[in-house]
Amino acid sequence: MDLSQAQSGLPLGFAKNSIADDSISLQIDTSFRCSSNPVRSVPLQFFEEKDDGAPRLENGKHEDHNYEDEEIRILGRSMCVKRQRDPKPVSNPCKLLCSEPSFDQRRAAVRSWGNQPLEEADPELNEIMNKEKQRQFLGIELIASENFVCRAAMEALGSHLTNKYSEGMPGARYYTGNHFIDQIETLCHERALTAFNLDSEKWGVNVQPYSCTSANFAVYTGLLLPGDRIMGLDPPSGGHMSHGWYMPGGKKVSAASIFFESFPYKLNPQTGYIDYDKLEEKALDYRPKILICGGSSYPREWDYARFRQIADRCGAVLMCDMAQISGLVAAKECSSPFDYCDVVTSTTHKSLRGPRGGIIFYRRGAKSRKQGMCLGNSGDCSGQYDFEEKINFAVFPSLQGGPHNNHIAALAITLKQVATPEYKAYMQQVKKNAQALASALLRRKCKLVTGGTDNHLLLWDLTTLGLTGKCYEKVCEMCHITLNKTAIFGENGAISPGGVRIEQLRLQVLYREITENCRKSFSRVFRITKISLIFGIELKHLLLSLQCRDSMIEQL
Repeated sequence: MDLSQAQSGLPLGFAKNSIADDSISLQIDTSFRCSSNPVRSVPLQFFEEKDDGAPRLENGKHEDHNYEDEEIRILGRSMCVKRQRDPKPVSNPCKLLCSEPSFDQRRAAVRSWGNQPLEEADPELNEIMNKEKQRQFLGIELIASENFVCRAAMEALGSHLTNKYSEGMPGARYYTGNHFIDQIETLCHERALTAFNLDSEKWGVNVQPYSCTSANFAVYTGLLLPGDRIMGLDPPSGGHMSHGWYMPGGKKVSAASIFFESFPYKLNPQTGYIDYDKLEEKALDYRPKILICGGSSYPREWDYARFRQIADRCGAVLMCDMAQISGLVAAKECSSPFDYCDVVTSTTHKSLRGPRGGIIFYRRGAKSRKQGMCLGNSGDCSGQYDFEEKINFAVFPSLQGGPHNNHIAALAITLKQVATPEYKAYMQQVKKNAQALASALLRRKCKLVTGGTDNHLLLWDLTTLGLTGKCYEKVCEMCHITLNKTAIFGENGAISPGGVRIEQLRLQVLYREITENCRKSFSRVFRITKISLIFGIELKHLLLSLQCRDSMIEQL
């Protein structure tokens, strides 16, 4: 740039002693000149530094390079420039000798972390898990919501499928890399329909729900609007809270009652069976949009044909929650809800003997019967069921994220086993065991709800003995027998239930048949009741006395 004509009153340089050098000048392109105000060139000047008293070496440089910040003035403006300081001395001289780890060292470290077995990676947790395993296999397990999973299903649950994220349905995933995941889920769909002998043209299935409660709420979300009405069995009568439940004071316990309006039907107090006449009367008055059959503590068959008639009369979708009896349904050891219902939900870990999760079956294709209402929120009264898209959308993205692929693989293994003759034989023996236990308790004058059972569970009413289910289950637990308290119809709620629920699923897995040892174990349950009567006034004293429970039971 030519600054031969430049003129400026601003000095350019450091504000120190100057050493002029006319051989260097700044020039500006003539295109930037202003004809009315010509400027002359200004020589670039360099200035010496003043002696700051710092020690110098022979070449004139400072011995100590740790300068303070100095002020620089350019074009008359003050600027502060940070001088680069020497790096701070390393406190640990050994660090200077440490080199960066090599690729092989880093890979070995990662492999060491990733390949550690549980007993090495977390001995504390491993010890607790082993104790729980011993408790499950050495005790007597009588809780109806539990079962033993096969080894193959557990291997799938603990497999590399846990690593993959797969939002969406097969063929319509949000993420890539799901080619094999799609194959696994599609195979699970096919096996689910086969296990329950369903036609894929008439039934669809979703295997992604995390539980049956999630499955139930997905059905409500997909087919109803907030505030719409549902009707299910009262929980103290053996229903499930996911079908809607209010506390006696009016508190809404279940999300189904918070987001929708729920109204229960109940049992006949004299027989313990569902009162279908009262149910029909209530349904016609209440007009629910979804009528729910199925429960968690009902030991008898469900009259699905009668439910279908009532649902058609009040214009409701008929939904069945077969969580407790799905294994019996698959083995054709009880009546099937698929002959009459529009939607069927279930858990996968109870009588199905699979991983913990939920499943939804829904009708598809042409309607096989005339419904009393337009199904779904869209008012679609055409001849086609419209459940599939609405329910699938409710599961994802409305209520859940990505499915648990390890669970779906384990469920596919389970459903393959369910379709075998061996599984059918297993469920037949389960029913025989439950009926044998019911007969043994009845011979000892114990009161059972409905007087017996048609499936794998039975309800023992302890109120006639002056006991509560809460205290009784604690006594049993101290004797290594696990069962669960349950409400008996007529009580105000399940806070202090008056009965216990007993099942036979896992005893069949362990013993294969009711052996003499099992009969002694069942008798032991009755002997606990005798002990409870002996200490009847203060049951908490009984819990202390059971520290010597083995000798006491042997004496009875």
